[in-house]
Amino acid sequence: MQDAVRELVRDGDTVAIEGFTHLICFAAGHEIIRQRRRDLTLARMTPDVIYDQMIGAGVASKLIFSWMGNPGVGNLHAVRRRVERGDPEPLELEEYSHFGMVCRYMAGAANLPFFPIRSYYESDIPRVNPKIVPMDSPYDDRERVYVVPPLRPDVAIVHAQRADAGGDTQIWGLMGCQKEVAFAGRKVIVVVEEVVDESLIRRDPNRTVIPGAVVDAVVEEPFACHPSFAQGYYDRDNRFYLEWDRIAKEPESLEAWLDEWVYGLSDHREYVEKYGDAYWDSLRPGPASSGEVDYGRYA
Repeated sequence: MQDAVRELVRDGDTVAIEGFTHLICFAAGHEIIRQRRRDLTLARMTPDVIYDQMIGAGVASKLIFSWMGNPGVGNLHAVRRRVERGDPEPLELEEYSHFGMVCRYMAGAANLPFFPIRSYYESDIPRVNPKIVPMDSPYDDRERVYVVPPLRPDVAIVHAQRADAGGDTQIWGLMGCQKEVAFAGRKVIVVVEEVVDESLIRRDPNRTVIPGAVVDAVVEEPFACHPSFAQGYYDRDNRFYLEWDRIAKEPESLEAWLDEWVYGLSDHREYVEKYGDAYWDSLRPGPASSGEVDYGRYA
């Protein structure tokens, strides 16, 4: 992770750490904080606690987003301080709907100049975001849609359950927009719970969501999503999200947490060791296997 961030993430970049409910790579965000990147534009369909931590640590000057908050709990206090009070400095916002963000990634992935979307009809969001532009259909002058520009992050960071060393990446459970952001990214870091042999990937090819051809770095980092979860590997740590509301409420307690859990550790492995084996065992799910199929071998 240290090498991937050091080599691929630059000050001033647009960085997208995606993942919807699960597969949110906190470890990558922590390493970006640890390496003290600055003036980043952070993009994410649903910025939650990891972006609160990164924005609280001062790595970002702008946020491109749809919904944001501490899911199931409440506000992102560090973000609110930056937006409402400019404390310690202002944070620029660029807001879309969930589907608007997905369409931006899809346009970026397909190298399109824009992507049409119906769902801004009667929405107030275009009033506050001039990048959402109304457009008449070239085929029917009675049809009007909105269009959004492509989003091509300088660095796209996605988490998955497994990949081989060549970057062929497999995901199961909620997909979010991992595939779209990976194809849209100019550089792509894939973080996985485990790197497996190519033969295992080939045994189950339909789970391969991201091909190695678009991947610049593969990082094996178990428990990298904590306190988010990785389907089949560990559960969501709901207690952390509740506790974060207290931690982030004041700048002093947030800074103390960063000092202990990010700056004070050399990497994510130390983070895992600090919690201890019993803690991780408490988050492990029971089995719920999915059956195999016979693809058939043809001459």
